[in-house]
Amino acid sequence: MGVETEQEAFTLEEILATVQSSNRLVLWNDEINTFDHVIDCLMKHLQYSEAQAEQIAWKVHTEGKCVVLEGSLTEMEVYRKILKSEGLTVSVE
Repeated sequence: MGVETEQEAFTLEEILATVQSSNRLVLWNDEINTFDHVIDCLMKHLQYSEAQAEQIAWKVHTEGKCVVLEGSLTEMEVYRKILKSEGLTVSVE
């Protein structure tokens, strides 16, 4: 006597959501970039509002760093490279 099993189908997004660990894109304070440049980059590349970008820039300035985005490692690496190309100091944790 055989055992029949039911097959389940999953989308790629569903599979990735279950296996990916949360990675964080961290923006670090530096002595090179101006508040305006940081704010502009956050608005342009991460679609933050001006008010949100200002809050992040201030937090980076006062605390030394701020998590600006969370997601898959691949996604965080893409954004890290984009922000790094703008001269920002970023890392993925």
